Amino acid sequence: MIFSQKLSSHSFPVQAFFEQSFVVTCAVEKSILEKLIPAPLKLDTFQNHWGFVAMALVETKNLCPKGFPSILGNDFTLIGYRIFVRYTNVKGENLRGLYILKSETDKRKMEFLGNIFTNYQYKTIDIQKSIHTNSILFLSKSGGFDICLKTDIESDIELPTNSPFANWQEARRFAGPLPFTFSVDNMRKEVVIVEGKREFWQPRPIEILKFSSNYIEHITKNQFQIASGFVVENIPYEWKAGKIEKF
Repeated sequence: MIFSQKLSSHSFPVQAFFEQSFVVTCAVEKSILEKLIPAPLKLDTFQNHWGFVAMALVETKNLCPKGFPSILGNDFTLIGYRIFVRYTNVKGENLRGLYILKSETDKRKMEFLGNIFTNYQYKTIDIQKSIHTNSILFLSKSGGFDICLKTDIESDIELPTNSPFANWQEARRFAGPLPFTFSVDNMRKEVVIVEGKREFWQPRPIEILKFSSNYIEHITKNQFQIASGFVVENIPYEWKAGKIEKF
């Protein structure tokens, strides 16, 4: 039992190459999201009113334990639903990060291994990707989402109509990835902290042409507003080994 728990705590560093990472962030009245995060995590808010849940779609190459030859890595599409949170660690440091609600992937191998070595609740779904002249479409029947993003590079992209942000600089604070990802074991009263490491991370605003997610509609009772969309491309990424703290 103890051995199994240690394995699921992200017990070793992992590396991957992000070909593309798309993030759609949704603003939700804070009282709705506060019910979804466990203590000792706290919601990271904007204007003391909004909390944020994001859907990230990441196309990875050569994902494997750090130090392994890239030829031994695997290519996966990863979907992550996460809430922006804060956590005060045992040193009294206030850490910004993400609380994972659930994770999805296009390969059963990732589901199997991901659920052994993390607490991120991976599930395999169908993911259809269509590339058009000026847009890219991601669709999943079993995952219940339909997303279309504009791929033309423009300097004057406007924020979504109902975004609470005044500008893209404000929106960038809730684009991710944040330095830390948290999972909580309430039975053991433990927090697992995983730190991400990357270089040259420069998210570019992207126009959202269409967005629907059954999961986000469900957890927010369909009370959300699309706040922003960002994309990054061609980034080496590393997840450090998880650290466990008692609370």
